[in-house]
Amino acid sequence: MATAIPPNQSLYIQGLDDHVHKIELRKSLYYLFSQYGSVMDVVALKTSKMRGQAFIVFHEIASATSAMRSLQGFPFYNRPLKITYAKSKSNAVKIKEGSYYGGKGNAAKSGAAPSAAAAMGPQKRPRDDNGGDDSEDGDEGSSKRARNGQGAEDIHPPGTTAPSSNQPNPPNRILFLTNLPSSTTPDMLTPLFDQYPGFKEIRLVPGKSGIAFVEYDTVESAGVARSVLDGFRVTSGNAMGVEYARV
Repeated sequence: MATAIPPNQSLYIQGLDDHVHKIELRKSLYYLFSQYGSVMDVVALKTSKMRGQAFIVFHEIASATSAMRSLQGFPFYNRPLKITYAKSKSNAVKIKEGSYYGGKGNAAKSGAAPSAAAAMGPQKRPRDDNGGDDSEDGDEGSSKRARNGQGAEDIHPPGTTAPSSNQPNPPNRILFLTNLPSSTTPDMLTPLFDQYPGFKEIRLVPGKSGIAFVEYDTVESAGVARSVLDGFRVTSGNAMGVEYARV
């Protein structure tokens, strides 16, 4: 009988379309999962052992649990997600908790569990299909980013998650859009938002209609767009909500 995996901040994702470009996959995973809480890191490799798999690292166990329950079987790029807790904590979490000491030898001496990137098997430092070292994208890279105060922000606009309904989020460069028509495309929204200086991009979440993220170069530009476009009627039945994303 299989032993149940205890809850933790890291989720193990299977069933991904391995034809999606690595950076695009990471961004899309981030935008999808960050609706349920603050994401520390996204690990999605293109190595032979990790194709179709990824790890999502949240700040809080409750957020990971909520995401797993809500997105289990979700059609992501037309493939149902298979989500479980990772078998151990990621290095990003261990660094946050002060239990990561760097290096395989030191980690073993400290009694720390294996990292999330290695949670599903004994694979060593992952490598690309061409034999190049891809460790910067794996567990080693995750720990480097965490030590430098970085996380998933190196693959997407910094720290963006769906706003909390309890209180407004502080001003930042990323806006979170709600109540959009299900047929919305970036081309439909771009004319509304690129009239303000500093507009960078609009990103929808694959398989999740009604929401989007908009990024600007500065907080000031995002604030102007928010103040003008919050409540704008995209259609007669859709008054668009525009809030700051959670940071």
